[in-house]
Amino acid sequence: MRRLSLSSRLALLFAACTAVVSLFAGVLFNRASEAHFIELDQQQLDGKLIGLRRALQDLQPAQREARLADELSRQADLSLRITGTDGQRWYDSSQIPKDLPPQSGLSTVSHAGTDYRVLNAPLYPDQTDSPRLTLLLDITHHQHFLQRMQHLIWLTVGLSALATALLGAWAARSGLRPLRRMSAVARGISAQSLNARLPEAQMPPELAEMAHSFNAMLARLDDSFQRLSAFSADIAHELRTPLSNLLTHTQVTLTRPRPIEDYREALHSNLEELQWMAQLVNDMLYLAKADHGLLMPKREPLELADETDVLLEFFAPLAEDAGVKLTREGHARIEGDRSMLRRALSNLLDNALRFTPAEGYVSLRIVDQASAVRISVENSGEGISAQLLPRLFDRFYRADPARQEGSSEHAGLGLAITQSIIRAHGGQIHCESEAGWTRFVIELPKGD
Repeated sequence: MRRLSLSSRLALLFAACTAVVSLFAGVLFNRASEAHFIELDQQQLDGKLIGLRRALQDLQPAQREARLADELSRQADLSLRITGTDGQRWYDSSQIPKDLPPQSGLSTVSHAGTDYRVLNAPLYPDQTDSPRLTLLLDITHHQHFLQRMQHLIWLTVGLSALATALLGAWAARSGLRPLRRMSAVARGISAQSLNARLPEAQMPPELAEMAHSFNAMLARLDDSFQRLSAFSADIAHELRTPLSNLLTHTQVTLTRPRPIEDYREALHSNLEELQWMAQLVNDMLYLAKADHGLLMPKREPLELADETDVLLEFFAPLAEDAGVKLTREGHARIEGDRSMLRRALSNLLDNALRFTPAEGYVSLRIVDQASAVRISVENSGEGISAQLLPRLFDRFYRADPARQEGSSEHAGLGLAITQSIIRAHGGQIHCESEAGWTRFVIELPKGD
């Protein structure tokens, strides 16, 4: 069974609400009309009762019947019965039913398809053994009015429900036009049209937040797709140079017979390129695991001063050859993966040494804060432009224009891998740079 559309559901809901409200209002009006008629009948019968008491007060029994007939002739829908204290009927109109309620006060009875309002009262209220007077008022016209009112109520309920359903369907369809616009934009989304956006300013307040979220989703998809496209192009660009070198070198080697040493040298050269390509593929797989949340660092207590001293000892010969001073300050304990954190810090130290001029310095500082540990790797040298800082952690990105071509030494993945490792530990990394120095700052949460 096909599900109802949202417009149809809203239209039916409007119709149901209108029908309930109309029916409730109609019932209240009908009850109010009925109560009003009862009040009018009560006033009319009370007035007639007072008039009959005055008319019969000083008359002889022989004169009473003529006077009563005269009083009743003035109102055709009124009937009268007078009963003595002994139960004998002194006067009885022919239209009065035989069985009437004995209680005093106002009541309603039906007889032969006719409704009557009945009032029982003593003829002489100041006497304890007074004859009883019963007045009956034909209220058939009242009942007809109430019946017509009920029919009108049901007709009004039906017509109002139908009209509200039609108007509600139109209003719902008009009100849901922004949703259809969103659906049209969603249908038109493809890899070539991820830059499409919804006009948030034209959306009603209820849908403005949804439109904003939808546009933000499209922006994220567009950014991810652009990054993926750039990543694919960078991979092709990085692999093209070593593959071209391998093909060219192999083809040249095979153009003519050569001594065994030439073949050995060619194989060693090809091996270096293949090893670099293998490392590049491993790094890309590592980043792919990080993107899918598959990097699960081990949690073991680490003394950062000891771990960084091991790294500084490893890089000490390189720093000495380059004339760069290596220093470390501070200490702290955290819980993390030793091999992963060593790899991240090694990438930062390697970058710092490569871009630090002779007689410069590379300083590693550890600051133990209240809820986190701050690790900074700072080096002297030419600063990085503020426009380039946001892109430093992009894959295959090199701030040095001289390294834009593929190289078997550095592929531009080190900082991206470092960022993935730090994020896998729940931390953050950013770069600060001005003229004369550059600093990479890591913030890692402390273990429990």
